[in-house]
Amino acid sequence: MPLLPRPPLTCPARPLRTFALLTLALTSGCATMPTPGNLAGAQYQPAQRVPDATVADRCTTPALPAALGPLVVEPAEALAAFPDILGPGDRLRIDVSGDKDVLSHDYVITANGSLIINGIAAIPATGRTSAAVAQDLRDRLVAAGLIRPIANNLRLVTTERTGVAVSVEGAVFEPGVIVAGDRPNDARATTVANAALGDFNNGRSLATAIRAAGGLRPDAALDAVYLVRGDRYARIDLSPVLGGVMGSDGTGGLPVDPQLARGDRIIIPSAGCFQPRLVRPSPVTAPGIRVYMSNLSRPAASNASSAIGRDSTSLPYGTRFLQGLIAANCVGGSAMNAARSAVLISRNPVNGRSVVIARKVEALVRDSDRDEVDPYLMPGDAIACYDSTAMTIVDAVGVVGNLLGPAVLVKSLKP
Repeated sequence: MPLLPRPPLTCPARPLRTFALLTLALTSGCATMPTPGNLAGAQYQPAQRVPDATVADRCTTPALPAALGPLVVEPAEALAAFPDILGPGDRLRIDVSGDKDVLSHDYVITANGSLIINGIAAIPATGRTSAAVAQDLRDRLVAAGLIRPIANNLRLVTTERTGVAVSVEGAVFEPGVIVAGDRPNDARATTVANAALGDFNNGRSLATAIRAAGGLRPDAALDAVYLVRGDRYARIDLSPVLGGVMGSDGTGGLPVDPQLARGDRIIIPSAGCFQPRLVRPSPVTAPGIRVYMSNLSRPAASNASSAIGRDSTSLPYGTRFLQGLIAANCVGGSAMNAARSAVLISRNPVNGRSVVIARKVEALVRDSDRDEVDPYLMPGDAIACYDSTAMTIVDAVGVVGNLLGPAVLVKSLKP
């Protein structure tokens, strides 16, 4: 009996309907990215454009911090007039006329701030100038009968100035106690091996201490920086440090940048508004920032294949969201994958509240008003890229196919 040909394989209508319904269910909510929810007061940049949020658009002159009320105010130049204030760890050279080994030596100021001369005298040195310490030491030695009261028979010179611990408070990214002017061990060894009469540590300045504390935040009152030393304080205008920016007194040039002493306090109030001019590298702002990135969208399957490394996540201060997306390889690609979405996860530096915004990548690239919705990146921000709607549908079809494929095959093979 001749064999009859088998009928062609056909897919039953029920599996096809099931396939279509599952695909529709998986893709129905993927057309657009849901708007992220944010607490009130989380937004701090106008370009973040968070719905139902307001941002202060006018800077205010901050009030004098309450802690400074009982203190004596002095001109900024008065605190800057003493560049050689001593601190613990500073190295001094003392030369006494007619003496070689008894009093004439190199000395280091002790941890408690004293200058000890071979067990003969302990002179308070921290917070004082070298001239004042030299005069005090001379008077002690003359009173003890160790030297004669002859003019200029004792010389004290600073040969190494180490770092000093100061407090930086207020509108900086990393407030706290920092060591201003701390030198690495190899630099200190070089200084000791090549001793010179005199030393200048430019790291012990006001601007360097602010930068070491993370730099000024965009809301900092640049013209109202307070330096507190003991029972005195001075208000310092750092506006000229930005270059081409006039100070509060209408003059330009270099700002007053006093040398610091151990125990100084730097207080930087907030102006209550976001100032784009502070979002760039300068002597008082961060030169660069670290941003966390994630790009798991297709066709990239991992961060490694997206070439996201240490160099791409270290960006200059002043980088915007779109530039960060370029660094994350989230812009461009095929037409199906180009219409991606991205989120920026940031934190309000004033009140600490997190804020998440979503943007269409192609809208940032093509719209002329991109600067109005393209925020600046801040230290510690995070960027994440999401697939386009087309790629989401492709993935959904693949998932449904993987689920229904075996069932359809078995059904079609049944006689």
